Amino acid sequence: MPNTVANMQVAREELLGATKRDGSVVILYTVPWRIESLEDLLESGSGRVVAMDGAEQAAVGMAAGLSLCGKRPFVVSLASIASSRAYEPIKEDCAFPQANVKIIGVAGGVSLGACGEMYHSTQDLAVMCAMPNMRVYLPSDRFQTKRLLAELAKDDGPAYVRMGKDPVANLYAEIDCPFEMDRATVLREGSDVLLVAAGETVAAAYDAATLLEECDISATVLDMYCVKPIDREAVVRYARRVRLVASVEEHGPLGGLGSQVSQIVGEECPRRCVTLSLPDAPVVSGTSAEVFARYSLDAPGIAERIARLLDQESGSYRLTGGLGVAV
Repeated sequence: MPNTVANMQVAREELLGATKRDGSVVILYTVPWRIESLEDLLESGSGRVVAMDGAEQAAVGMAAGLSLCGKRPFVVSLASIASSRAYEPIKEDCAFPQANVKIIGVAGGVSLGACGEMYHSTQDLAVMCAMPNMRVYLPSDRFQTKRLLAELAKDDGPAYVRMGKDPVANLYAEIDCPFEMDRATVLREGSDVLLVAAGETVAAAYDAATLLEECDISATVLDMYCVKPIDREAVVRYARRVRLVASVEEHGPLGGLGSQVSQIVGEECPRRCVTLSLPDAPVVSGTSAEVFARYSLDAPGIAERIARLLDQESGSYRLTGGLGVAV
């Protein structure tokens, strides 16, 4: 059955559970969460869940102060707002002093795409990756989200986590979810192209690799949920084995995952690199699926672009269902 649980819902439940297990965990949320358990916590008088609707800058400043008192604060905000309106306090109060504050950017990427470009967070990775000491994570499914949040609730230092609004396909299993902090997960191995993806584009990259098999193109797929610190070793190891390296990201073409991957490959094992991303322009409004399809970030679009880029020996293609198949 299709997954019906969004990553942000899993994060909400994991963080609420953390407040019960660890008295130092505090949630400051600036967007309303419609959940009875949250209301119960607010009414319990625990003081560890604080509603600060629309006050992102104040929430970040408060979180930084709480961290100095030994607390483990999580600020929950729309990703589009956390990376813009709250940029300065995140940089100066959290990143520079390495405060133990975690920023959870919900409804990230284009998952609020139907609301218009104001709510798109398509430059947030560039902004957050540029901050010294700031770690950046994009979990790809609900099980990885749960593992990541559990680790972040225990460790020290600032971090930004972006996740979308809608359910995404399960890539892993609850009982056996391969997860190592700051290490990419290898979903499949191939010898022609390396697909490096993060967040909601991982499922599309994985499905694209399956489609590419029909063209006799063998793809490695890396789930690079740890955008910063990126798993440099994994990029180099698998890039050496292929002809083409392609980053797939729900982000603009500059300063995100693709920029880092291209820099690493250029330094360590030069070969052709491309970034499959949203454009360096205002993005159209629509659902995530509609926007992904519009910019060829769905599985057929990715597969077709890779097939064309590899320029198979025959040099000609026939299009079948949007997929370029060598003839």
